[in-house]
Amino acid sequence: MGLRQSGVAAIMTRTPDQTAPSRALHVITWGCQMNVYDSARMGDVLRPLGYQPVDTPDTADMIILNTCHIRDRAAEKVFSELGRLRLIKETRKAEGQQTIIAVAGCVAQAEGQEILARAPYVDIVLGPQTYHRLPEMVARAARAGNAVIETDFPTEQKFDFLPEAEAPQTPGNYTAFLTIQEGCDKFCSFCVVPYTRGAESSRSVQSVLAEARRMAQSGVREISLLGQNVNAYHGEGPDGTVWDLTHLAYALAEIPGLSRIRYTTSHPRDMNDALIAAHRDLPELMPFLHLPVQSGSDRILRAMNRGHTADEYRDLVHRLRAAKPDLALSSDFIIGHPGETDEDFEATMQ
Repeated sequence: MGLRQSGVAAIMTRTPDQTAPSRALHVITWGCQMNVYDSARMGDVLRPLGYQPVDTPDTADMIILNTCHIRDRAAEKVFSELGRLRLIKETRKAEGQQTIIAVAGCVAQAEGQEILARAPYVDIVLGPQTYHRLPEMVARAARAGNAVIETDFPTEQKFDFLPEAEAPQTPGNYTAFLTIQEGCDKFCSFCVVPYTRGAESSRSVQSVLAEARRMAQSGVREISLLGQNVNAYHGEGPDGTVWDLTHLAYALAEIPGLSRIRYTTSHPRDMNDALIAAHRDLPELMPFLHLPVQSGSDRILRAMNRGHTADEYRDLVHRLRAAKPDLALSSDFIIGHPGETDEDFEATMQ
């Protein structure tokens, strides 16, 4: 979290459409690893229109601000950045050049109409599930001269409409992110994800494996599987059955050249026996797990709607340690949840 990256050139590249005019694209990315992945895929979607990545926004024909809604005052940070981008747009307009400004990601999903009201110079507002429609949005914005907003959750899954993603081409880039699951059905009291990313949805096994193979062929040796609840993965397998994360991990481990597999972020409720056993039996699965607990107080865990107790979390850790004694664990903790007492805080510290 809190990550800010500019441009997409170092993430993924594709061969440009030689028939399309060359345009400059600059992407500013805030937030999690999934946003980094999404920014790269937006570059893939726009490349057939002639857009090529540039390192700074000053000369960009299109600027995408890919936002995160997790942090406090996230929307205000977006408007502050948009104020700087407006100056670039006005300067280029005075020089006879057009700049399209798009706001994408979770702030766009949650605050779409507010963005257009406070920053009417923004041309496109799109949620994280609709960026496969970017070429259409660009065309509509150019034709109508009005802002385009796409924040409804589409019935189709965006991954079915994205072009093939090429793996990073930068020499020595041996790691890559790969989104396999999005959304959440847990509705924790403190979390906005179900409202910005939608319900839990998983990519098909075939789609994931194909992208992983392309990554491995380009030199990637370690893949981090991404999802809001990645261990809730339930993608359709090539045989028509539903595969879980364990089944997928074993299939990924068979890809030549791919030697390390990680995944994040996990929910305690979705850590099943098969996945625990995979940490013991699958050498390619790295001995690391990020498993948020959020609180050590059962009363606060209930208020958070976490669906597990502190003892159930401890038992899960014991089972993981029994399967993989050298497993490294990290977690998330929230203090100051509404209603938390000193006793609740001490239970978390304990």
